[in-house]
Amino acid sequence: MSRIQKERDRLLATTARTVGLTATVTALLCLSVPGTLPLPLYFASLVLLVCMGYAQFQLPALLRMRLWLWVIVVAGVALILIHLLPQHALAPSAVSAVGVIAAAAIPSVSVLGSTSRASIAQLVVAAVATVLATVSTLMVTGSRMTEALVFVVAGWVALTATGIWLSRTVPRTLKRISTMSRAYRVERQASETEARRRQGARLLHDTVLATLTLLAHSGVGVSVGALREQAAEDAALLRQLRLGFTPDPSRSGDYRLKPVEESTLGNTLESVKQRFRRMGLEVNWHGSGQVLLPSDILDAFLLALAECLENVRRHSGVNEAHVTITDDETTVRAMVTDSGVGFDVASIQEGRLGFTESIVARLRDVGGNARLFSSPGSGTTVVLEVPK
Repeated sequence: MSRIQKERDRLLATTARTVGLTATVTALLCLSVPGTLPLPLYFASLVLLVCMGYAQFQLPALLRMRLWLWVIVVAGVALILIHLLPQHALAPSAVSAVGVIAAAAIPSVSVLGSTSRASIAQLVVAAVATVLATVSTLMVTGSRMTEALVFVVAGWVALTATGIWLSRTVPRTLKRISTMSRAYRVERQASETEARRRQGARLLHDTVLATLTLLAHSGVGVSVGALREQAAEDAALLRQLRLGFTPDPSRSGDYRLKPVEESTLGNTLESVKQRFRRMGLEVNWHGSGQVLLPSDILDAFLLALAECLENVRRHSGVNEAHVTITDDETTVRAMVTDSGVGFDVASIQEGRLGFTESIVARLRDVGGNARLFSSPGSGTTVVLEVPK
């Protein structure tokens, strides 16, 4: 049985139990009114009510056992016929009890019995037995029969219609929910795949492509030792990727697999400074010396900062940059400035990995942002912001 069918049957059984137990308790209250039945018949009614209530309570756990359905029908019909024994007109409370049993307590099984042809046949038998018992009791005792009969028929029709509606509507609803869930999973997988692709593009841009660019320009401005060290770091990274690992960057040019919950910014800025000093760019730090950041935010912050410094080294025409670190209660900021040639900000082309992906998109992934200020001949300033 599929999950949708199980959910449908569980809902039908729960509905039948709720309706049946409510009607059974109501009938018990009616029969408990003093003078409704002689004491021996009252105790017999209590036994039948307990049997019917127990069978109704078992419905959700025993969907395949039709025995309990017939226990409800037989006990309910017996409760109706027991009112024939006093051989006098029924009290109003007794008429109410008969009506509730015949119109709700017994018909509650119709909520379950409307899912197959065999069940519908059994349902017809139960309905006919209930109506005949009700008519016989009311006719013999001289009670008003028309209103009670209409009430009984209306109860059977309403609960049967409810069962049919639930048995047809619930599967369609669950199928739609299942379809939406599958669409969500597909969309999430596509988003994760795109995020991994962008992360891989940034990774290659910041490491291997940067090294290849140095080689293409014959390492101008960079010592042989620094170039060799940078190439060794890139080779180590590629080996990790080939072995199936997902490297965790601790700083630009250095990737490792050990996760870090928190890292101190002051312990890592110096390594960035030393790296760019080896490549001929002097980085002057200003501002806060110790700032505590979660490891994922620190990684994004340092990688974006290193990319800014790499842009200064390549494009500014100067060999010095200034980095000012500030922080407040919620945000850490880094302002990277140089006095180089500058450029027109509007000239940045769409799809350029250097600024759009390696800086802006990387920071936005962790809730941060980046702003760029530059003009030809006036140097460049980049402001990086990440949350604490």
